Amino acid sequence: MGTLLHFEDPAPRLRAALRPRLGLDVGSSLADAAIRAEIACYKAHLHEGRDPASLAVLRERCAEAMRPSLGPAAAHVPAAVLTAALMEAIVIEAYPDSAPALRALRAAGLALVVVSNWDVSLHERLAETGLAELVDGAVTSAEVGAAKPDPVIFAPALVLAGVGAGEAWHVGDSVAADVEGALAAGIRPVLVARGAAPLAPPGVPVLASLDGLPDLIASHDP
Repeated sequence: MGTLLHFEDPAPRLRAALRPRLGLDVGSSLADAAIRAEIACYKAHLHEGRDPASLAVLRERCAEAMRPSLGPAAAHVPAAVLTAALMEAIVIEAYPDSAPALRALRAAGLALVVVSNWDVSLHERLAETGLAELVDGAVTSAEVGAAKPDPVIFAPALVLAGVGAGEAWHVGDSVAADVEGALAAGIRPVLVARGAAPLAPPGVPVLASLDGLPDLIASHDP
């Protein structure tokens, strides 16, 4: 899901959240299909969640996207019920290596800013996972109106960090969004490949986790 955060498989949690609300078990196949529909909707419209009001609309829209996949049992369920079940199904956690890496980077005197293709709720998620206190700020695509790899999203992050592009690093898990976006903005990229390593452009460091990030940056910076 991301460089710092990930979510538990939401399909089993959605199935459990719907059971008391619908009075029946939709089964794993329908729950899986509903989550796939919700994810597709969210990816297409995440930029619309730029403030609390529009975020509420976005969440209801994504919950409605699940309805066709859930079959007749969900046909007449109020939108608020589906939305509540969806929110109960989504549990976001920090990777185990996130906080230690951020602490080490802060101890080294680096300014840290999260730059993410996400809605405005990213700030809440960082706070809930204990990461907000370890960074100097966060910039979301929904708030900026531009998403990685568009270099525009990096401009406010550089301002928050108080550095120029040539002094910055951007660490991410996507070649297309993170690596290409950083290069377009004149920022040095690092690719974090937690699974099979995708093909990165020549010269771009690739890490299996965030554990090696503090040493990598220390070895390149004076």
